[in-house]
Amino acid sequence: MADRVIPENRGWTPQEPAIPWQNLKKNTDGMVPVVVQEDGSGEVLMLAYMNETAYLATFRTGRMTYWSRSRDELWEKGATSGHYQYVRSLSLDCDNDTILARVDQIGAACHTGHHSCFFQKLTE
Repeated sequence: MADRVIPENRGWTPQEPAIPWQNLKKNTDGMVPVVVQEDGSGEVLMLAYMNETAYLATFRTGRMTYWSRSRDELWEKGATSGHYQYVRSLSLDCDNDTILARVDQIGAACHTGHHSCFFQKLTE
């Protein structure tokens, strides 16, 4: 898929984070969890993790980029599936240890094909 054209995040201007990576509190793996929420509906789509490279790439491109713990590699959401996540806003919680990403989701967020990863009911 080397010839695949990656769509741009219209209206996104590459920028430096307001809070540098060094000021975030990382987990024992040196990463920060990211709760991903659909901007329009408010639906929680997924939980992923960022390392510094993913954090900076997200601010540069306006497309959500994570660190895949299972594949041990950088992962731009949508690069293989076409189901991109375009940044609408990024916020840091009060403890500086969790990011909330509000996104425009193209297609399914979940690798199973569901719109959200949170589709399995534990209660009625």
